[in-house]
Amino acid sequence: MGRILKKTVTTEISPGGERVREFAFTTKDFERVRKLIYEHAGIYLRDTKQELVYSRLSRRLRSIGLQSFAEYLKLLENNDEQEWEAFTNALTTNLTAFFREAHHFPILAEHMRQHKRVEPISLWCAAASSGEEPYSLAMTAMETFNSLTPPVHIIATDLDTNVLEVAKAGIYSAERLDKLAPERAQRFFLRGIGKQAGLFRVRPELRNLITYQQLNLLDDKWPLYSQFDAIFCRNVMIYFDKDTQLSILKKFVPLLHTNGLLFAGHSESFYHAEEYIRPCGKTVYQLAPNIKSQRSLGIL
Repeated sequence: MGRILKKTVTTEISPGGERVREFAFTTKDFERVRKLIYEHAGIYLRDTKQELVYSRLSRRLRSIGLQSFAEYLKLLENNDEQEWEAFTNALTTNLTAFFREAHHFPILAEHMRQHKRVEPISLWCAAASSGEEPYSLAMTAMETFNSLTPPVHIIATDLDTNVLEVAKAGIYSAERLDKLAPERAQRFFLRGIGKQAGLFRVRPELRNLITYQQLNLLDDKWPLYSQFDAIFCRNVMIYFDKDTQLSILKKFVPLLHTNGLLFAGHSESFYHAEEYIRPCGKTVYQLAPNIKSQRSLGIL
């Protein structure tokens, strides 16, 4: 279908002086958005998110030249694949930082030191965002083994394809490195010069440890075919209801090695899944004893 690439943006003022929205956005429209993003990505939008949804999606309406949310939602409901991707990206929050929730990384380092199997250590970052978390895992691995080529491989996934492209590029502004220890910044980043001044690129050795791919945690099957020594799924579950959380956590179980660790976000608690995982530290979980017993008997 033909689309207008540009649209003049106007803001009207009501007789009472209030700003009038550029596009009508009713409670019914918001409920349709909530239903679509929940069914597609498992994200539960609270009633208080109506203004945020309007702000983010109105940019999409302008971008593709539509005149109303009704038109836009009909486009989604007609399964426009390209717009589904843009819709999901628009409503996905990507707050991240290097070594965020720093207490997890010494735990990971010790866990890697105790690795006894012949095969390389395998890590999964299930919410890679713009790359800061998987690169933090890679830096931890290099520091743990004092090598730029540690026996570690990292799978980094995200629902948002836009941030995955940023992550793959591995280029960051100086502000994004502000909280990194100077020795880490010097060891693991290359400083831009000329037109790239003020930017920093991760060393190629870091990128070589990581494979990026798009993945929706709500999909029935994930394109992952090995068990992991650790899974980082931090500050993602807060967007899901308890039933969705449990469904995802159950799918983590066969993907964790018997002594593998699951790292969660600081505001996440998985006590409703104690049949499958149990806490073993501050927002760190391991397989429940009954799961380990079944593993030892060859049942799982």
